Amino acid sequence: MSMASRIEYSEKYCDELSEYRHVILPKDLAKSLPKNRLLSEGEWRGIGVQQSRGWMHYALHRPEPHILLFRRPLGTDPQTGRVDHDLARMAREDEYKGQLGLPETARAM
Repeated sequence: MSMASRIEYSEKYCDELSEYRHVILPKDLAKSLPKNRLLSEGEWRGIGVQQSRGWMHYALHRPEPHILLFRRPLGTDPQTGRVDHDLARMAREDEYKGQLGLPETARAM
């Protein structure tokens, strides 16, 4: 089994500004990574992390250095990595409505 196939991905979660996910690396792979800095996109893609565009490694989780924390602004187009302001507005509205238990905006609009 290759190292890349052993990488695990969380579901996405969000707040009012960003969406987040964490990526769990095999511990033997994580041992070869820099310990005191964030990884560039080229570095995390180079070790086999696969996700759509726009994600940034934003924090170190020192108790578990094999877990990489990623975020991107709400409304990021996964194809281009750029923020679409209409998508961002819809995502913020859906998050707020979800917290209130109201139905989400129809995506087809």
